[in-house]
Amino acid sequence: MQPAKSARERILETAEELFYREGIRAVGIDTIIEKSGVAKMSLYRSFSSKDDLVAAYLEMRSERYWKWWDGVMAKHPGEPRRQLHDLFEAVVDRVRRPEFRGCAFVNAATEFPDKTSQPRVVALAHKEELRRRLLKLAEGIGAAHPKALANQLLMLIDGIYSTVGVLERHDALKAVARAADALIDAAVEAE
Repeated sequence: MQPAKSARERILETAEELFYREGIRAVGIDTIIEKSGVAKMSLYRSFSSKDDLVAAYLEMRSERYWKWWDGVMAKHPGEPRRQLHDLFEAVVDRVRRPEFRGCAFVNAATEFPDKTSQPRVVALAHKEELRRRLLKLAEGIGAAHPKALANQLLMLIDGIYSTVGVLERHDALKAVARAADALIDAAVEAE
């Protein structure tokens, strides 16, 4: 038998589901309290403000994302070209899920335009880490301009996350795999 979840865990689980599905600004604290079954004081003991709760939600998603990333990379350790291929296959698998509603970090950065807001800082830190990891892979394949390739791959990932719900899923998913291969091939051939 699993131990009962703490109030903080229940709040975060509820916030994650609602923030991701409905949008952060669309979900009020009272709704989170009601759906999580905790008292208002329990929420404010765990999180000093809604921004604090949003930042914790994003940090939790980021931690989960990096575990997913590490799992993808572990399939072919020491083979950055294959790891990039695996990454884009895994991204396509992620966006195929019926509950997929885009990148939680881009969504949050859009909802929090103030560069000093805690949620935006967490969202941008996640994206910077993604860029750093893509740069390491680009360097690993011997790209002539690894920074440029890392930026292009980041834009491609964010592009599929943003457009899959608008475009026909099949067409968008086929396009992303071809685009990633073309970018990678061009970056290595440019030497």
